[in-house]
Amino acid sequence: MKIVNTIQEVRDQVKEWRRQGLSVGLVPTMGYLHEGHKSLIDRAVEQNDRVVVSVFVNPMQFGPGEDLESYPRDMDRDAALCEKAGAHLIFHPEPSEMYQKDFSSYVDMNTLTGGLCGKSRPVHFRGVCTVVSKLFHIVTPDRAYFGQKDAQQLAVISHMVSDLNFGIEIVGCPIVREEDGLAKSSRNTYLNPEERKAATVLNRSLEEAQELFLAGESRAEVLKERICQILEAEPLARIDYVELVDWQSLEPVEEINGCVLMAIAVFIGKTRLIDNRIIEK
Repeated sequence: MKIVNTIQEVRDQVKEWRRQGLSVGLVPTMGYLHEGHKSLIDRAVEQNDRVVVSVFVNPMQFGPGEDLESYPRDMDRDAALCEKAGAHLIFHPEPSEMYQKDFSSYVDMNTLTGGLCGKSRPVHFRGVCTVVSKLFHIVTPDRAYFGQKDAQQLAVISHMVSDLNFGIEIVGCPIVREEDGLAKSSRNTYLNPEERKAATVLNRSLEEAQELFLAGESRAEVLKERICQILEAEPLARIDYVELVDWQSLEPVEEINGCVLMAIAVFIGKTRLIDNRIIEK
C-alpha cells in the first residue's frame, strides 16, 4: 500500500492500473477511521481490483464555529487500518493541494440539501459535493462507497452523480454500530464517559419508533413524537432535528407509504451526533 499527497501521484497510479485493465474503487473519508470505514473498504476490496482511500479533513464542509480544528486526526492509525483491510492507495492531500489560492468554483444542489443536516449546517453540502466531485475527477473510480449513517449525504451524492453524468456506481453500506447500539462515528471520541452512556439514547429512540411501526402505526407524527419522548427523557440530550422523510426526495411525509427515512441529529453535551433508520411499507 502506498500513501501519496498529490493529485498527480494519484492520477499516475490510476493510469497504470487502467493500462493493466484493473477496476478501481474509491472510499472518501475524513480520516480517524473506525470499523464503519473499514466496512466500506472491505466492500470496495471485494468488488474492485484496486482500492483508493482518501483521507482529507475538508475545510469547505465546516461552517463557522464548527469543529474543523479539533476534528480528530491520526494518520498512522488510519494507514494501519487501510493496509489491514486491503486498500492499495491512500490519498492524503493538504488543503492547498485540493484548493489553490484563487479557488472559486463550487458544486451545489438546490434539492435534497435544504432540510435535515442542511438546515442547521447550510454550507455543509456545498463543501461535500465540491470535494467529492474533485475526488471523482482525480481518481476516476468505477465505484465509490458511502455509509448509510450519513444518509442525507448518500442521497445527495447519488443524485449529484445522476445529474452530472459521472458514470460512477454509488454503493451505500449499512451502519456499523457499537455493541450498545451507538453508531460508529469519529466524533464519538469527543464524548466523556457520562455522555458516551447517554448517547445510546439515539439508537434506542429509533428502535422504539421502528417497533411501533412494526406493530402497525403508520402515522409519521406519532412515530416522531415517540422518538422525541425518548430523547427528551435523557438530560444530556438536546434535539437538533427529528424528521421522517421520503427516502428518495427527502421531503417530509405524513404516512409511512413506501421507503421512509427516520433521521435524527442530537447534541449530547456539546457533541452533535446523527443516526437513522429506514422503514418501508
